[in-house]
Amino acid sequence: MRILIVGGTVFVGRALTEVALARGNAVTLLNRGKSAAAVPAGVEHLTADRNGDLSVLHGREWDAVIDTCAYFPRQVRALRAALAGEPHYTLISTVSAYADHSQPGLNEESPLSTPILDESITRVDAGNYGPLKSGCEAVAGTGTLLIRPGIIVGPHDPTGRFAYWIRRLAEEGEFLAPDDGSAALQVIDARDLAEWTVRMIEQGATGAFNAVGPREPLTFRQFLAAGADALGRRAKPIWVPAAFLDAEKIEAGKMLPLWVPATAEKFGGLFQVDGRKAWSAGLDTRALTETIRDCASYENALAEPKFVGLSRDEELALLARFKAGSN
Repeated sequence: MRILIVGGTVFVGRALTEVALARGNAVTLLNRGKSAAAVPAGVEHLTADRNGDLSVLHGREWDAVIDTCAYFPRQVRALRAALAGEPHYTLISTVSAYADHSQPGLNEESPLSTPILDESITRVDAGNYGPLKSGCEAVAGTGTLLIRPGIIVGPHDPTGRFAYWIRRLAEEGEFLAPDDGSAALQVIDARDLAEWTVRMIEQGATGAFNAVGPREPLTFRQFLAAGADALGRRAKPIWVPAAFLDAEKIEAGKMLPLWVPATAEKFGGLFQVDGRKAWSAGLDTRALTETIRDCASYENALAEPKFVGLSRDEELALLARFKAGSN
């Protein structure tokens, strides 16, 4: 197939490019050319800003288009208008597009957020991200393959969220683990997401799919245990009750990345999304330990890793206050 990937050099787009090439497809990338990542050999590169002139696409045809980086409905509308013919269109959306994340079991028929279609909006934030993605889906048109991932992890992850816990697990000594470890967690390796997505495109699949994993429910305690197994059990988790973290104004998900307490009023079901439709369509996920080891190798090789969440000094001070109050 001739596949056009919008983006294609950073994280998910990079994984999609590698998989599409490996499966024998002819790949063209459309992006601004600002990423430091190199365009792989054998890949055509078209330089353009999707927010501006897309005439570079005129007179060209592809069998399929993968849109990895649409945040505003106008971007989807402009891209589709610039494409000749009727190529198969895949939009990488998100489970954040759903309206209500308070309860587990969100499936592809669950209501989406009211779409934001206001073209004057130019910035994405926590409040409008989901509705904007819902808007992107709304203007994508019929016959679109809508991929709704949750948290995507793996090598080349630019967010630093997964890496936060890898660094803690790789160090010797104690580290802060949230509450009792019973909180749910869903993560999918970008490479697994890409491999399945490209296969779905080759099959001409359409419709919405929650691309989440793993198939078996995963708790935060199991996640950290898998990390300890993968990295050698050098670190010791100290489980700190949610009440203490609340009193210290520790923000779940931000200061302790990926942790969403089951009691979270708005997001208690965020990591318990129903992925059965995608799993039945062939989505499979590698062992979590493999992802953790690969991410650790990637992070160790970075000259300038990204740090998010609590700093190590903040974390140790927090643990000291917790222990002092427990004695």
